[in-house]
Amino acid sequence: MRVAVTGARGFVGRHVLGQLATRGVEIVATERPGVVRERAAVADVRWVSLDIANPPADCFAVLEYPDVLLHLAWDGLPNYRSLYHLETELPRQYGFLANAVRNGLPALVVAGTCLEYGLQSGALSAHLETRPTTPYGLAKDMLRKQLQFLKAVQPFGLTWARLFYMYGDDQPATSLYPLLKAAVASGHEQFPMSGGEQLRDYLPVDEVAGRLADLAIDPADRGPINLCSGQPVSVRGLVESWIERNGWSIRPKYGELPYPDYEPMAFWGVP
Repeated sequence: MRVAVTGARGFVGRHVLGQLATRGVEIVATERPGVVRERAAVADVRWVSLDIANPPADCFAVLEYPDVLLHLAWDGLPNYRSLYHLETELPRQYGFLANAVRNGLPALVVAGTCLEYGLQSGALSAHLETRPTTPYGLAKDMLRKQLQFLKAVQPFGLTWARLFYMYGDDQPATSLYPLLKAAVASGHEQFPMSGGEQLRDYLPVDEVAGRLADLAIDPADRGPINLCSGQPVSVRGLVESWIERNGWSIRPKYGELPYPDYEPMAFWGVP
């Protein structure tokens, strides 16, 4: 079986390559033309040059005719409020994916986002009506709907895996876990953060990557699903558990930062 992966250099993508390598599949990973960066240290990955903003005439051929495409690529993050997601990224994403499908791609697994649910609180089912309130969440939701319309005229397997919150090695520096680690490394006695009372759904990135790999090697036509723990945890409790687990002496300083206004105070996924 051959699995193609876009966004393979990203936080999730690097871990996905490692997970796929343990599952005995052929892996084709994409990289932008002319970009020189350290590749994920995974043996037996074939790298192909592909620019989603300027796709070739036959993306399926450039991807070496995979059985499934695991699509993780998305630019413009973490600025969730930028109109770039709607005005630039959305048409590029759909154009690339539609090109691959029309040229024969049989199955697609796409990373969605919990921000598609907007400000809805509590336990969120994958079949709940989406109500995005950010350009990023809306762009992802619109891409899913466009692909569903495409399925009506060009059948293919589609799994839309909505990601919730993650933590782990190689995470972008602006995320909670690396910010805490950086504060510890700098010798800070306190870590400024919000009140920490918000409830979220967190998974370690290796578990997220493993679940994505499993979806890719069994590419059924699942539609939207939540890739989550199903267990709400307070951000305060999560930060305190990280500190205790690592034996750090730093102390959280609650109430220093505002709560994000694009998220409800309490929400988690229904797996």
